[in-house]
Amino acid sequence: MDTNVYTYEGDDVTVTWDQERCIHAQACVDGLPTVFDPERRPWIEPDQATPDAVEAVVPQCPTGALHLTRNGDDPEPTPDENRISLFPNGPLLVHGDAELIDSDGETLLTDTRMALCRCGKSSNKPLCDGSHDGDFEDAGHIAVDHLSPPDDDGETDTALRIRATEDGPFVVEGPVTIEGADEETVSGHRGALCRCGASGSKPFCDGSHAEVDFEAG
Repeated sequence: MDTNVYTYEGDDVTVTWDQERCIHAQACVDGLPTVFDPERRPWIEPDQATPDAVEAVVPQCPTGALHLTRNGDDPEPTPDENRISLFPNGPLLVHGDAELIDSDGETLLTDTRMALCRCGKSSNKPLCDGSHDGDFEDAGHIAVDHLSPPDDDGETDTALRIRATEDGPFVVEGPVTIEGADEETVSGHRGALCRCGASGSKPFCDGSHAEVDFEAG
């Protein structure tokens, strides 16, 4: 998994941009074009709007490519709940207190926003790199509910752990709500989400990764 982070400092706000995590969703450009202008160099100028305006737009970046800090203050707050949204014909969009780990249990990323590849074609797995465009079709509906309840009703851990298994699915552990493109939701604490693109039970894994010889890279 690659990163390539640039820093743009303003008088009151500092914005960082990870080029490798950007899939050009354009929430920033559409939301605040005076600050985010891809035709300009540097393309991010935080002082072209009020700090409040920048702070309102940056968290709308669904991939976590953009982050900000108020100079001298803490970074963005952690969301109150964990949610994974199914982007039609695109990635799993994670929003919450999330940790992404590899098949060996090593932490790859801790963040409040991530875009995870579910087409199987990204060259930056387990993150999305936009390879789904024009080559992956899934409306983003929840075919079945395969989320399990917590093992212990007294469980208090609110973090979400997402493990990218070796040549297999994402195993999610922790309180999470999965939201389809039609706003249908299911909630639970454990499940296996397809990342090869071939499951007939999307967003959940049905074992198809073995049949299609999926390789995570």
